[in-house]
Amino acid sequence: MKYFEQEKLEIIRSKISDIKNPNILELGVQKGNSTLMFLDICNKNDGYLTSIDIKDCSSVSKDKRWKFIFSSDDNFEYINQHLANKKFDILFIDSYHEPSHVRKIFYHYFYYLKKNALIFIDDVMWLPFVENGVEDNDFIERINRLTFNKLLEIFNNNVENLTLDINFNGSGLAILKKIGDKLNKETEIKNRLFSIKNLIKKFIYSPKPKN
Repeated sequence: MKYFEQEKLEIIRSKISDIKNPNILELGVQKGNSTLMFLDICNKNDGYLTSIDIKDCSSVSKDKRWKFIFSSDDNFEYINQHLANKKFDILFIDSYHEPSHVRKIFYHYFYYLKKNALIFIDDVMWLPFVENGVEDNDFIERINRLTFNKLLEIFNNNVENLTLDINFNGSGLAILKKIGDKLNKETEIKNRLFSIKNLIKKFIYSPKPKN
């Protein structure tokens, strides 16, 4: 899985390496792997990085192109004072991996993004964590599934405001682009697989494929 984590950083790098004067907002620092990658791009392309974490990660770097905000990323009243009227080209969400939290911060920070800004959301895939999977973990499977479904609900009701791609490697990476100026509230996606009609098709009537 460590290989795939590095691979995801390289995917992000490839998407943003040509952006001039990038203004980047990072939610979640932890060990600083993504932070240092973003700072490398900022130094090459004359950009600036703002990072937020509930833990004190200020020792990750002394780079003058970096501002660290020691706070939970949903403490909006406090954080808004630091962001003022800033607009960002890139948003990376890698903090508290829980669907309602991801939804909350996605809707809030969306309005701090420029048109065509890129949004990266880590840990949206559950396949490695299913029963007998390479990283068998019931809790992570459930949380990642729910986060993935929440993103689909948001996107499905905002196709005029967002684009969405999913990288399925490792724990997954969602890649979105802001193409509209606002976000509609997400709505539940109806699943017809378990309707009476489809259950009948599955258990009673199962047509053979055409030759």
